[in-house]
Amino acid sequence: MSERLSRRALNRATLARQLLLERAAMPVVEAVERLAGLQAQTPHTWYAGLGVRLDGVTPQDVAELLVGRRLVRLALMRSTIHLVSARDALRLRPLVQPVLDRDLFRNYTHAKPVEGLDMDDLVAAARPLLEEKPLTSKQLGALLAEHGRAAGWGDRAPASLAYAARCRMALVQVPPRGVWGSSGPIAHTTAEKWLGEPLADDATPDELVMRYLAAFGPSTVMDAQTWSGLTRLKEVMERLRPRLVTFEDEKGRELFDLPDAPRPGPDVPAPPRLLYDFDNLLLSHADRSRVITGQFEAQNYRVRRPVPSIVLIDGFTAGEWTLDRQGDQATMTIKTYDKPAPDDAEALEAEAHRLVSFAAADAQTRRVHITQ
Repeated sequence: MSERLSRRALNRATLARQLLLERAAMPVVEAVERLAGLQAQTPHTWYAGLGVRLDGVTPQDVAELLVGRRLVRLALMRSTIHLVSARDALRLRPLVQPVLDRDLFRNYTHAKPVEGLDMDDLVAAARPLLEEKPLTSKQLGALLAEHGRAAGWGDRAPASLAYAARCRMALVQVPPRGVWGSSGPIAHTTAEKWLGEPLADDATPDELVMRYLAAFGPSTVMDAQTWSGLTRLKEVMERLRPRLVTFEDEKGRELFDLPDAPRPGPDVPAPPRLLYDFDNLLLSHADRSRVITGQFEAQNYRVRRPVPSIVLIDGFTAGEWTLDRQGDQATMTIKTYDKPAPDDAEALEAEAHRLVSFAAADAQTRRVHITQ
């Protein structure tokens, strides 16, 4: 019979792997790979995800890696934009192609306009356009529509042609988009052109699952499917079973894990942490109760916009935070669900000041307000 892991044990194991129990002193690229990437569909909020997890890093350090093509942003897991290393972009992107295919062909807006179109023809037309110079979706769509009319594709919606190219090709968002302190249009080129290497042809789903467990385990098959967007991972887990260890959660569900992955005890302290709005900690399990509380669910965040940033106290969701910048003044406001214990309140305030210093280092005045 497998050992049973409590909710708190799963919490601590996941926090340890996500560098949220103790901050790490490691190179940024290594950290991004350790985390299996960061969800990064917003231009800049994900920087806080690294600022919270790493010691001695600045937004400028990360931005330089993006400009220097050692980090990239592209559609990956769940067909969502992620920040990953150049190496992971080339290895992981082919593995999630079924996810992006499903996204395209089940898309209410874009599926019908590209129905019957040969996707190989589309890619063949799009690649030289994107590799000549980065293009926005609007620019790419207009060029593909023009090409398509001449090639006999018919009169197809430009936006849908561009979206199909985004789903069928590994397209990276090029700087200045996503660069700290900068802004720019969402322009794409191919990962192969940007990184100077082809996509990996030897990557396997087994590799993807092992990377997931290293970053988010112990986990069920459904957890891995939720994170990746892939289906039929049970057969992958079964193939990997001899290389893994298994546990049960409190509901008796089978959990898979790497033998040597950290699994600190449930009583290991978890200091307050401030998660960014799309932090993967909150999105990468089918059962999110290892981190998310009933009070979090009661906030109805799923329909709130903008998506709030979340406070962790003792490893679990305990409130939300915002950072407001007005000229030379930066103010972080934290609203907790319950009044924190004095020690937690003190540690939370210190953590807040640290993140404000990271995100608003040039502000002359930096303030933190904690309310309930």
